[in-house]
Amino acid sequence: MAETRSTIAARISGLLALTSCWMIPACAAGAPRVAEHVLVYREAGRFGGWPANHGAWSWGDEILVGFSAAWFKRRPDDRHQHDPDRPEEPRLARSLDGGRTWRIEAPRSLLPPDQGGSQPMDLTEPMDFTPPGFAMTIRFSNIHRGASILFFTLDRGKTWKGPWRFPLFGQLGIAARTDYIVNDKHDALVFLTASKSNGREGRPLCVRTKDGGKSWQFLSWIGPEPEGFAIMPSTVRLSATTLLTTVRRKEGPTAEARDWIDAHRSEDNGASWTYLSRPAPFTGGFSGNPPSLVLLRDGRLALTYGFRGQPYGIRARLSGDNGKSWGGEIVLRDGGAAWDLGYTRSLQRPDGKIVTVYYFADSKDTERVIRATIWDPGPGQGER
Repeated sequence: MAETRSTIAARISGLLALTSCWMIPACAAGAPRVAEHVLVYREAGRFGGWPANHGAWSWGDEILVGFSAAWFKRRPDDRHQHDPDRPEEPRLARSLDGGRTWRIEAPRSLLPPDQGGSQPMDLTEPMDFTPPGFAMTIRFSNIHRGASILFFTLDRGKTWKGPWRFPLFGQLGIAARTDYIVNDKHDALVFLTASKSNGREGRPLCVRTKDGGKSWQFLSWIGPEPEGFAIMPSTVRLSATTLLTTVRRKEGPTAEARDWIDAHRSEDNGASWTYLSRPAPFTGGFSGNPPSLVLLRDGRLALTYGFRGQPYGIRARLSGDNGKSWGGEIVLRDGGAAWDLGYTRSLQRPDGKIVTVYYFADSKDTERVIRATIWDPGPGQGER
């Protein structure tokens, strides 16, 4: 079968990734010990964007990250530089070597209904969350406002089953981005954003299934309903009953708005939450950026996010006390040409290094690209 223009571009992007790595030695206190910046995706005429809206999974050194391939369109500087009248097509970036090189995939089984995919159905056979190749993605619909749909895979994202309808839990809308914790074969927690009582975004919540996704139960709100928004949770399990989630926040009128990241803790497996800390007091303006939270194997927490103020770039913070306090801001990279970047997804490799994937503005007048930074968080307390 002849290659399409997009598949040729994807192959070229993969080849470029082989030649666009460069190393930055750490030179200041708080900096990562190593930062290696890698090109994941670039395609002429496309806006590669928003990995945090999709999902990221890993199996050893195999990493899979979802993102959108929108269409680039020059617009006013305070807007996303993509054509809102053309679809954001789903893409996957796969690395088999711990994030050093990537190939781009576009499985038809992951297409939403408005792009030629199947119409959503009710799930009648339970998902098994425990096979080694399992992954799940839950996404809000750009066409059916207020609705979200679920896909799952058993073969590490090569093929996907779905879409399946996802409940509204009595809310005006559910804007799902993928954030879940598997408890058992048919038991999982999912963390979502619902519309507020006035219909605007948004307020985070926790839901649970005990029958493999055939039914879902509302468990709790994560914090009170805000005047602005609290959206896009990123969650880890700290113990059999303790969870920690981080949430993107914004408050205030547009001209005076402030944005930051908050952390909330649950001691009863998601049934209730208490405010814990503010890991990132400011995320740069332009409504801020979502968090990506990782529990490291040494017990520390790593938080990454985009910074939409000058100098535009990607930041990180570390916590050694389960999120009660956080270290200084680590600049993983700056040099962004515009605020329109970030939406990180981060994973830890078997060797301890962290792979952080995000969208980036090399130039404000050209297509957005997907990049990755591979960094070493350094030893935890008591390690050498």
